[in-house]
Amino acid sequence: MFVDLPLDQLRSYRPPLPEPDGFDAFWRRTLDEAGTYDLDARFVETDAGLSLLHTYDMEFSGFGGHRIRGWFLVPREAPGPLPCVVQYLGYGGGRLHPQDWLLWPASGYAALVMDTRGQSGPNRPGDTPDPVGSPHPGVPGKMTQGLLDPDDYYYRRVYTDGVRAVAAARGHAAVDAERVVVAGGSQGGAIALAVAGLVRGLAGALIDVPFLTHVRRAVEITDEGPYGELARYLAGARTQVDAALHTLDHFDGLNFAARASAPALFGTALRDPVTPASTGFAAYHHYAGAKELRLWRFNGHEGGGGHQRTEEMRFLGKLFG
Repeated sequence: MFVDLPLDQLRSYRPPLPEPDGFDAFWRRTLDEAGTYDLDARFVETDAGLSLLHTYDMEFSGFGGHRIRGWFLVPREAPGPLPCVVQYLGYGGGRLHPQDWLLWPASGYAALVMDTRGQSGPNRPGDTPDPVGSPHPGVPGKMTQGLLDPDDYYYRRVYTDGVRAVAAARGHAAVDAERVVVAGGSQGGAIALAVAGLVRGLAGALIDVPFLTHVRRAVEITDEGPYGELARYLAGARTQVDAALHTLDHFDGLNFAARASAPALFGTALRDPVTPASTGFAAYHHYAGAKELRLWRFNGHEGGGGHQRTEEMRFLGKLFG
């Protein structure tokens, strides 16, 4: 059983931001470079056997103009334009199948599910390659790809894809561009938190057990994957620890939380060894917008599971009236 800081300390835990010099300039340059590529969002309706939904196999140009796959689901009978939930995925898997993403369409919203470049799994298939290689060796997984230079780091591409996914959703005729919400758990929570800090005018954010947050602490207190990939790499790259941590500071959710303004619902669990509770509380306390937190005292990385989904449904119900 993994136990982090006591709850009375967590309730006020707000560590200093790990903000590197030039953080805002780095992300402004990154998104400006991405903006030189035509978004070219394409939605091809497909028969997924879901008679109550319009189902689209979609793609758009993300970082470097690379094509990113996804699903776009819209209730057939709901009057539009609709609020839209842009859903980001957990680590080590892809977009699955349209029938795996029915919660938000069944709640009356459009849903855009972004595939994560270069990730797939036997039970979580993905469809988007990552055409960028790393100039440095790493350990298996994505956490160490390009780790010694912020420009080369894998999550620079993924976070940029996440921003572009919001643009793709906003550009669809079925979506109310002023009522777009970002959502995700674990890695998906990290992407949602980053996008909330990078994109203005979002209607909300659902951030569950977020990964890549308060990374300097996380890598010190847990060896669970994916943080364990960093620990294994740094155990061998003894002279490169400072360079690696400097890169990670550019992608730390705490820095994005401090820049986010959309109303947010967080979820965290006290016995989570994958994304320790102190890292989730730190993001929550630094989050600059209106926020709520749901705490699951006896759960691990599964967090609140279906109970958290219920809380998210209620949160969006109040948000959209």
